[in-house]
Amino acid sequence: MAKNNVADLLSVGSLFTTQAERDEAQRETVRDIPLEEISDFPNHPFKVRMDASMMEMVDSVKQYGVLVPALVRPKPDGGYEMIAGHRRRKASELAEQQTLSCIVRDMTDDEATIVMVDSNLQREQILPSEKAFAYKMKLDAMKRQVGRPKNSAPVESNLKGTRSNEELAAQSPDSRAQIQRYIRLTHLIPDILDLVDNSVLREKDTLQIALRPAVELSYLTEKEQQDLLEIMESEDCTPSHAQAIKMRQFSQEGRLDANVLLSIMQEEKPNQVEQFKMPKERISKFFSPGTPAKKMEDTIVKALELYRKRQRDMER
Repeated sequence: MAKNNVADLLSVGSLFTTQAERDEAQRETVRDIPLEEISDFPNHPFKVRMDASMMEMVDSVKQYGVLVPALVRPKPDGGYEMIAGHRRRKASELAEQQTLSCIVRDMTDDEATIVMVDSNLQREQILPSEKAFAYKMKLDAMKRQVGRPKNSAPVESNLKGTRSNEELAAQSPDSRAQIQRYIRLTHLIPDILDLVDNSVLREKDTLQIALRPAVELSYLTEKEQQDLLEIMESEDCTPSHAQAIKMRQFSQEGRLDANVLLSIMQEEKPNQVEQFKMPKERISKFFSPGTPAKKMEDTIVKALELYRKRQRDMER
């Protein structure tokens, strides 16, 4: 008899319960669980922001309750661990509810991680930092599942012969290359990662860094990133993609210090060249409907050149 079967026979539960009762215990149940008995998922990568959407959810909970149960799993030492529903729990707390309707499901750590990431990737607005750590957590969990013995990994057969990162891309809204870019962001210091998040949040008076230059900056050492952060704050600007590539090259050559960073940052970028803008309605009456903007610009410049020539002729 197999060792595992012997252990099953000797367990107290198997001696004093029927198979039907044991099967029932394994089924999912929906319970109203006190909020204080539910803890956060460890290293949960998705932020619970106190934004307008949260306030709307609080009002909804007050009026209708939580319409979709959260998902939790029982903890070995008692209580429950949240897998999907952190925002619903916070809304319930703000709405002064005592309990939260939850689906209780037994899951391994890796199964719980995968479900947690997948459920949160459905949200309308996801920050780059959230995707970065979420994709990394899920990819690590998938790699561990593939590496386990065949009889201990229920999803192993689905991943057999397929690289985990390819499988992750097939299950995600982002391509494999884009996922790798996001995961690189986990190497950024928190303050610079916040600036990448602001490319989505667009908070006023706060610097922003786009994804591609941020990926290049992730290859800098922590000291180099800290020096760059201080220069960005003092110069009130962030590096372009081309500048970030140059910083990475200097870093790999061991030649990147604060002076080099400042020199690169002070280079003029195309998007920093001052531009003159004029409301279209002020000049549209001088052109036929549908005239391309480039043609309007060329015509205006030519008219100004003729005007300047006439002014010079009059001054002679």
